[in-house]
Amino acid sequence: MSMDLELIYSNALASLQDAASADELESWYRQNLGRKGQVYLLTRQVGELDPQDRPAFGKRLNEIKQDLQSAYDQRLETVKRAELEASMHEDVVDVTMPGRTPVQGGLHVVTQTLREIYRVFGDMGFQIYRTSDVETDAYNFELLNFPPHHPAREMQDSFYTTKKDVILRTHTSPGQVHAMREYQPQPIRVILPGMCYRNEQITTRSEIQFTQVEGLAVGTNITFADLKGTLTEFARRMFGAGRETRFRASYFPFTEPSAEMDVTCFLCDGEGCQVCKHTGWLEILGCGMVHPNVLRNGGYDPAVYYGFAFGLGPERIAMLKYGINDIRQFWSNDLRFLEQF
Repeated sequence: MSMDLELIYSNALASLQDAASADELESWYRQNLGRKGQVYLLTRQVGELDPQDRPAFGKRLNEIKQDLQSAYDQRLETVKRAELEASMHEDVVDVTMPGRTPVQGGLHVVTQTLREIYRVFGDMGFQIYRTSDVETDAYNFELLNFPPHHPAREMQDSFYTTKKDVILRTHTSPGQVHAMREYQPQPIRVILPGMCYRNEQITTRSEIQFTQVEGLAVGTNITFADLKGTLTEFARRMFGAGRETRFRASYFPFTEPSAEMDVTCFLCDGEGCQVCKHTGWLEILGCGMVHPNVLRNGGYDPAVYYGFAFGLGPERIAMLKYGINDIRQFWSNDLRFLEQF
């Protein structure tokens, strides 16, 4: 059996030198030093030897295992080094070639529009005031002078939570009352941006979630002329000095009198087309003088203080400014659309 041991040893060393890759070395290891390898199987035959031969055979077997393991480690290191050098020669990098330009992200078109709105109103002295997306029914409707049976208060039109009378806000107008109660009796000039939620059918012109910017100014000498001047300057800054504006009488529960502001159509330049329904005008926002009941709910005496408010949609502003005809594109995450801005 000692002759078999030496023969296995010599053959293993010879075959080790022939292994030229990591895969071949792995196969060699399994065949010789693995749990089913030749050397391991010899250890199971020690019990068949005569007792006086076992010590010498076991000693030699351990020496062979150590020698083969050492030879394997050295050969593996040599093969890995050779493979690395070969790959370096095959995958030569031309350092004179220009590198890959990293892809840079950008601000969403709605975010860009929001920041432009912030700049315009910031230059006119308005501060940003933020409130929660989750509101109570009282702040969202009751304190804003909505009648008890207004359609917007129905379950099918608003997203009510599991907590009684707590909803996702349908507009940013609740921030008016929050701001007035925090700052009264001081004058206020704030804009209130944020996300709003309405249970509406998703179409090219409506979404269940959208951004809105509310504006509020309260003081002792504020008139409708101040409202018109503020919004006319906003339109000039956003759309250019050549864009005409007009105000139309309207109705909102929280303002009196109320109005809607239009600008001349961007596509037909006021001549009339399908987009503007041949009127030559496009609505951009709603506005009005703060209703006395809302002023009173905010802690101001409507006999002394007056205010104006307005609300506009950044998505709508962006659609008008850039000629976008489908509001759903803002939420599509389609890079072909987003990379245009």
